Amino acid sequence: MERHLIVLDLDGTLLTDEKIISEKTEQTLRKAVEAGHEIMIATGRPYRASEPYYKQLNMRTPIVNFNGAFVHHPKDRSFKTAHEAISLPVVQEVVESLSNFRFQNIVAEVKDDVYVHHHDEKLLNIFGFGEPNVTIGDLRNYLKDDPTSLLIQSDEEYVPQIRQHLEEVHAEVINHRRWGAPFHVIEIVRNGLNKAVGLSKAASYMGIPKERIIAFGDEDNDLEMIEYAGIGVAMGNAIDPLKNIANEITLTNNEDGIAELLIDRLKL
Repeated sequence: MERHLIVLDLDGTLLTDEKIISEKTEQTLRKAVEAGHEIMIATGRPYRASEPYYKQLNMRTPIVNFNGAFVHHPKDRSFKTAHEAISLPVVQEVVESLSNFRFQNIVAEVKDDVYVHHHDEKLLNIFGFGEPNVTIGDLRNYLKDDPTSLLIQSDEEYVPQIRQHLEEVHAEVINHRRWGAPFHVIEIVRNGLNKAVGLSKAASYMGIPKERIIAFGDEDNDLEMIEYAGIGVAMGNAIDPLKNIANEITLTNNEDGIAELLIDRLKL
C-alpha cells in the first residue's frame, strides 16, 4: 500500500478524556509506521504541551501548533520553520475593545512565553504545562512582542457576542475559533492561518499528496484540515458541522475511533 500521512488532532481526538493515548490506538499507530506510513500532530496547543505525545509515539515528522501559526520539525533543522504571529497593535486594539464586554481573562502566548491578564490559579495550572515563562498583568503594559496566539476566556453566554465583535471589527487581520467545554475560550491567530495551512507545508516536505492524507478531528479548529485532507475523518464526539463535511465518521476518542478506522483503511 502507498505511503499515507495520518494527521492527528490531540484533545478530543487522539487523547481520551483523561488526556492519554489509549493502548490500542498507540499500538495501531505504531503498526502504521512499521507499515511505512507517517504520523503527525496538528493541534491548537503550543509545542511544549504536545511534545510529550510527540515523543511517546516517537514521531519523526513536522508538527503543527497554535492551529497553524507555528510549524516546525523537532528533529530536522533543514525544515523551514514557519512562525506567523499577530501584530502587537492589533492585539492592543482587541484587548482595549474587550473592556466593553464581559470576559474572565485574556492569555497571550509568544511561542513558549505566557502572558496572563489577570491572576488565575486554574489558568496558570493549565498554561504552566511545560514550565513556560509566565508574566501576569495588564497585557497592554506587559506584552512587548507579537504573540503567536491570543485566548479570551468568558462565560459561555458571552462568547457569541465577543466573536461577533471580532468578526465585525477585526476580521481582516485575525482568525478566531472556539474551544469546546469545559473551557469557554475564543482562540485568536493571525488571519489566513489554520491547521490546513500548516498541514500543507508538512505534506509538501514529506512528498505526500492530499489524496493520501488521513486527518482526524473533532472541533471547529479542525474544519479546514478535514476539508483539505483526502480522507477527512470526524470523531464520533465531533461537532455536527465537522461531521457534515467529513468523508467518514468514526467512533469517539474514548472508543479508539482512530485505531478502528486505520485498521480498516490501511489493513493493519
